[in-house]
Amino acid sequence: MAAASALYILDLKGRVLIWRDYRGDVPASQAERFFAKVMEGEGDPSSHAPVIFDDGVTYLFIQHNNLYLMTATRQNCNATSMLLFLHRVVDVFKHYFEELEEESLRDNFVVVYELLDEMMDFGYPQYTEARILSEFIKTDSYRMEVVQRPPMAVTNAVSWRSEGIRHKKNEVFLDVVESVNILVNSNGQVVRSEVVGALKFRTYLSGMPECKLGLNDRVLLEAQGRSTKGKAIDLDDIKFHQCVRLARFENDRTISFIPPDGAFDLMTYRLSTQVRPLIWVEAQVERHSRSRVEYMVKARSQFKERSTATSVEIELPVPADATCPGVRTSMGTAIYAPEREALLWKIKSFPGGKVRYLKIIEKSGYQALPWVRYITMAGEYEIRMS
Repeated sequence: MAAASALYILDLKGRVLIWRDYRGDVPASQAERFFAKVMEGEGDPSSHAPVIFDDGVTYLFIQHNNLYLMTATRQNCNATSMLLFLHRVVDVFKHYFEELEEESLRDNFVVVYELLDEMMDFGYPQYTEARILSEFIKTDSYRMEVVQRPPMAVTNAVSWRSEGIRHKKNEVFLDVVESVNILVNSNGQVVRSEVVGALKFRTYLSGMPECKLGLNDRVLLEAQGRSTKGKAIDLDDIKFHQCVRLARFENDRTISFIPPDGAFDLMTYRLSTQVRPLIWVEAQVERHSRSRVEYMVKARSQFKERSTATSVEIELPVPADATCPGVRTSMGTAIYAPEREALLWKIKSFPGGKVRYLKIIEKSGYQALPWVRYITMAGEYEIRMS
């Protein structure tokens, strides 16, 4: 990955508040050319693009409050990586100064330069975790008399987790959150469907735990010579948190990781295989007069009997001029929500891709409690009428 040459922080008038030169090939005066280009593009929709190229220099920038944060480079760098780095800079400064704005920068010049020196080295992003940086770069309010050594997270490969973490109760919470997007034609046939999912973790584990996660991944099951009939899934567009050991996943499809402490998204994915909505809804409309219409709505589950859906909400759009519609239901409750121009049918319990296992291994040998739940949300549910 190509590196940034310099980092600038400017106010809304284009004045440079902070300039950190990393490679010596882009002078401070380049900020003026950047700001001129920004001003030239005002009023043009394309001016909001976060990348500007001019005279051999690429400027990548974001705006936060009354500031521009910008990196400049003469190389063909990874734009997404640099923009992500700028957002991480904002997060770190907000951690230190409560809010990032011109006044907080002017009051904390020394700390700002210390942070920029640790977060980027010779133009390459380094440590961007605020909790780790705050252990050895301290503002006056955090300053201690004893000299602090850099935490192990900075000197080893696990930059997202500090050593010495202790919890009275070791627990892991895993939410499998999936959104179902479906296109249905006028005959009730599913034309296109997909599932977009995320594995959301909350970890409260002591020490440096090694976690292993098993999925019903078709590639893995076939590699192990196991039957994939009826229980395997094809995962597409997989994106992992940086804690996952990618080499091991590519080798044997095992998801192995040392998790950050607290909440994080372990992975996101997409299932492009044909799927059915977990709850199928059919509606019949009968017009009795110009001012009276009757809806008959049926909902049926399409998942296994041993499973139960909770907190189900079905929204039925009604005309904007509807007045006090009468509702009868055989299950749950239905209310008229005029602000949403809809009837809301709520069912607390509706009877009717899976994680196979989650293991936690730590050298001290403590027993951790893993809690797993599945959450399905409606994504885009569209019916085309011919």
